[in-house]
Amino acid sequence: MTYCVGLKLNRGLVFMSDTRTNAGLDNISTYRKMFTWVDDGETMITIMTAGNLATTQSVVSLIDERNKSPSERHPAILEFHSMFQVAKYVGQTLREVIAQHGEDGQRAESYFNATIIVGGQVKGSEPRMFLIYPEGNFIEAGEDTPYLQIGEMKYGRPILVRAFDPAMSFEAAVKLLLVSFDSTIKANLSVGLPLDLQIYEKDSFRRGLSRRIKGNDAYFQTVSHGWGDALKQAFDSLPDLVL
Repeated sequence: MTYCVGLKLNRGLVFMSDTRTNAGLDNISTYRKMFTWVDDGETMITIMTAGNLATTQSVVSLIDERNKSPSERHPAILEFHSMFQVAKYVGQTLREVIAQHGEDGQRAESYFNATIIVGGQVKGSEPRMFLIYPEGNFIEAGEDTPYLQIGEMKYGRPILVRAFDPAMSFEAAVKLLLVSFDSTIKANLSVGLPLDLQIYEKDSFRRGLSRRIKGNDAYFQTVSHGWGDALKQAFDSLPDLVL
């Protein structure tokens, strides 16, 4: 399993993903799930992946290969003129890979499923972010749903619902994501450190702050312990039921 979140802020986009993959409790590995393509001054695109590792790695490899050697049939991801076209292209690539892996029928197709978050900005348009399903179709983050999650999302969702504000600063957004991931990691062993973080500032058209957050990261530990203490204090402050 995995956990990835993309936030759409007024100031830009923030992405965070874990790196744990597992095929059983005795087979746990670390793999990057966040990938970025940049044409400085023109386009910045980031994708995060969840699901079958063979599928997601194939999708990323195909996108990367076609970006380096584009053709009329398979253009480079940085050649598109809108993020909608990028999302459509990523969805088609995902559907193509699943179809190739699923030659044995519906059961195989289900086994090789994956979901993807793709976000970024193409010059001449606003930053946009999409959630792409295994079938290749997608939905877009907007005013009603300004953040997207894939993977093991239920444990980290409550804090996003309660505290997310599109007007918040990048610093506050990172803190919010760390609380969301800390809650998920504590509740589910299939999600784990290190975490990959990337910030994209609106209209910069370049890779922003990128950072890998490991278990011994001082700020992550401060947030984790501080959030736990704050929850205990909030719980203790609530009135007891009169029996």
